[in-house]
Amino acid sequence: MGVAGAGAVAAAAATAVVLATGAAAAPAPGVPGPAPGVPVPAASIVAAPLGPVVALGDSYTAGDILPLSLTSQPPGCLRSSDSYPVQVAKALGATLVDAACGSAGVKEMTQAQQTYLGTNAPQLTALAPDDRVVMLTLSGDDMGFMNVLDECMALSITDLWGSPCESHYASGGTDQLAARVTAEAPRLTAVLQAIHARAPSARVLLVGYPDMFPQQGGCWPGVPITDGDIAYLRGVEGQLNSMLVQVAAATGATYVDTYTPTIGHDFCQDAGVRDVEGLVPSSFTVPFHPNARGQAAMAAAVLAALGV
Repeated sequence: MGVAGAGAVAAAAATAVVLATGAAAAPAPGVPGPAPGVPVPAASIVAAPLGPVVALGDSYTAGDILPLSLTSQPPGCLRSSDSYPVQVAKALGATLVDAACGSAGVKEMTQAQQTYLGTNAPQLTALAPDDRVVMLTLSGDDMGFMNVLDECMALSITDLWGSPCESHYASGGTDQLAARVTAEAPRLTAVLQAIHARAPSARVLLVGYPDMFPQQGGCWPGVPITDGDIAYLRGVEGQLNSMLVQVAAATGATYVDTYTPTIGHDFCQDAGVRDVEGLVPSSFTVPFHPNARGQAAMAAAVLAALGV
């Protein structure tokens, strides 16, 4: 989810790879299970003679200044030398083509993105027929998830023991956030189809979002969102990841579950435990984004999906 501060736009990002999904432990309640993948021997992925690894998506892919890469252009995309795509490419011994950019959404896959420091080319133009792996995290910014968090924090003081944010977004009998998730599915489907067309030999990995919210309670006022709204937002994130599972399965991509391995490492945990920072980061990244631990956990999930 792309962001610059507490009021930044959430970055999401998805990664794609057509590969084997072996038997996995049952997911925790409310956590989407892995999407069915096309069986591909794990060894063939490691030994594949094809070309680069490509990273597409939002700030969860880019890494958002964790720390800032001084060589990646444009600098306004805030790509990090510690992002999960960088770690995956190193583990595979592959060249990385990193087109991810903070605040990117579906339209930035086919349109240039203006940043505070430079213009990022349409991300799909980074693809080539000999690409080996394509990783993508996407959809958080299209949902405006960081703006949603801002709204929930502002509303918390109106009803500290209730769910004022849920009431706001579900007023009138329709949950606006659930509707945004539903509307995103066909748009993301088109993106994945375009990836397959441009990089037909690549394994495409749609990488999900890690656990942001505690499984019980909250941590107001450190993150001033009521306990009731924490539960509501946790459900919205679950809906978002479930949509990614379905889109990956429908397009021949593989969904990478980064949620399950990061449960218990949400933004309410102590600095040495959390994988996602809260409103006031204790490490060098932006609010509500993966820190170094989180990016490493996402990289481990991708590598596990690749059989590495």
